Amino acid sequence: MCGIAGVWRQGAEAVPAMLESIRHRGPDGGGIWRNEADGVTLGHRRLSILDHAGGAQPFAAGDDPDGGGYVLVYNGELYNHPELRAELERRGHVFRSSHSDTETVLHAYMEWGEDAPARFNGMFALAVWDKARRRLFLARDRFGEKPLFWTAHKDGFAFASEVQALFRWPLFSGRLHAANVQRYLAWGYCTADRTIFEGVHSLPAGSCLTLDLATGRRDIRRYWRFTLEPDEALGDADEGRLVEELRDLLVQAVRRRLASDVPLGVFLSGGVDSSAVLASMSRLLAPDRIHAFSVGFTEKSYDESAYAAEVARYFGVSHHIRTLDLESAQERVRRLLPRVGDPLGDASLLPTALLAEFTRENVTVALSGDGGDELFAGYDPFKALTPAMWYSRCMPRPLHQLLRRGMGLVPTSDANMSLDFKIRRFLRGLSYMRPLWLPVWMSPVEPAEMGDLFASPLPPEELYADQLATWERNRHLSLPEQAQAFFVEHYLSGDILVKTDRASMLSSLESRAVFLDNDIADFCRRLPFRFKRREGVSKYILKKALAGWLPESIINRPKKGFGIPLNLWLRSLPQPPFPQAHCPWMKPEGVRRRAEAQQRRRGDNRLFLWAWLALADSAFFHQGEKA
Repeated sequence: MCGIAGVWRQGAEAVPAMLESIRHRGPDGGGIWRNEADGVTLGHRRLSILDHAGGAQPFAAGDDPDGGGYVLVYNGELYNHPELRAELERRGHVFRSSHSDTETVLHAYMEWGEDAPARFNGMFALAVWDKARRRLFLARDRFGEKPLFWTAHKDGFAFASEVQALFRWPLFSGRLHAANVQRYLAWGYCTADRTIFEGVHSLPAGSCLTLDLATGRRDIRRYWRFTLEPDEALGDADEGRLVEELRDLLVQAVRRRLASDVPLGVFLSGGVDSSAVLASMSRLLAPDRIHAFSVGFTEKSYDESAYAAEVARYFGVSHHIRTLDLESAQERVRRLLPRVGDPLGDASLLPTALLAEFTRENVTVALSGDGGDELFAGYDPFKALTPAMWYSRCMPRPLHQLLRRGMGLVPTSDANMSLDFKIRRFLRGLSYMRPLWLPVWMSPVEPAEMGDLFASPLPPEELYADQLATWERNRHLSLPEQAQAFFVEHYLSGDILVKTDRASMLSSLESRAVFLDNDIADFCRRLPFRFKRREGVSKYILKKALAGWLPESIINRPKKGFGIPLNLWLRSLPQPPFPQAHCPWMKPEGVRRRAEAQQRRRGDNRLFLWAWLALADSAFFHQGEKA
């Protein structure tokens, strides 16, 4: 796993500093390549996982006399590179390295051009300099496991694995984008190509960007999107065959992700997804070769470590646990957030970062269960969809508003996913049109509250324009399928994978998501929804596949989620000073009221206050560096 950066035209002298700012992504080495004639500079920081000797970057190939006909900087792992390499060799390509996936990526581009990423099964962000065509080609993996940001100016273009690297480019202003800050607080993360900074874009998952150096023109296109196309011909008679197919796909996906020249382990929460990964690993490796890593909490309603320990004992693997308490959380939060780069309103970033740091003390690669909830419809909001439909049809609007006001008088519980929290969220979402239920249920700030925080609040249709586009694109789907499309396209790519990438790479740890294997994703795309949720059972087909592999107590236990005791911790964390100079379009009194209400237990503002803390400690920190 690595970090990449590059510049076209002005500002090439900043590339060493850009790379230094993301050294944590690649502490094992680095390199810079320049083409003075065309003004292209590519840089790379390396975390060595495969082929220590043959995978150094920037990687050049081609017939050009200076060795730079094609030059690649690449961050990721290509799990199907042995098959692609064999095909490329049959087509006449000659390889220098023994088993470097980096070289396979570049030769794939040389053979198939912009169509190459669609053939990749893996996680990646890459940039290729194509000298003959005088173009720079950028691409990102299907789900967006690996980040790639870019910015353009009339005098140049720059890209990098993390936003903070772009602050080192002299043509980048570093100013906040007022509307996107609102959108960030409405979602809890940045969606699609948006960031909170003016002129900075995230290349969307499953997309590529081509920069034509002759004209300066940029072309962005989507080469893949997770699109539900259920095969309704599949019926109950096919269940046994589907179970066996899924089992085979899980083992195959794990086998692909075991390729490594360094030690590896597995994140283990004790939930179904991570336990499925461990169960699949145990069918391929002896127990003494597997190390599982977990995080626990001193606050018992949030602690899942006992379940993780049960699964580890069942398979007889080495199990490592570290516990997070209030005191250590306070100390870690203010060290963590300034290093993240782009803010994330998901407080489970903190235990994920602790887990990654702890894991990196023992191994360099860890397998994860990320993506299982999205692909198999495992989240709790799926349960709320049917009651929500009945409620929205039957409940008069005045009575709904009265219920909301009444719930505002109920004391706030600090317990994990307490009943009062669920009811408040349920009523909140149902104050808006159906396509917005899910994002509002999960939002730090609902649209009706934006006027208390911003001088020019955006309407719901603009705050959630990305979700409305997803809904419109999937109008033919049922409401539960629409919910799954939301979770995959927005929550997975904008929150879950961002969290895991930033948390793991801060400790120079590579995380590999088993469920995001191309073949498992395609299996889930064509799977009718009744095989994902049936009669109140979530992840129906996955749990059927795990029968006999895992204890029933693990398969059937209620989902808990990787939550933290945020209400409790926030009362002990001082709020940052309001940075009026950076965001004059915000109302500091609105932030202050929410912080005071939280301290006095007169409201539940936990999600907003964390999102605000993340914004203040990351974005404003980097703005201070720019100044």
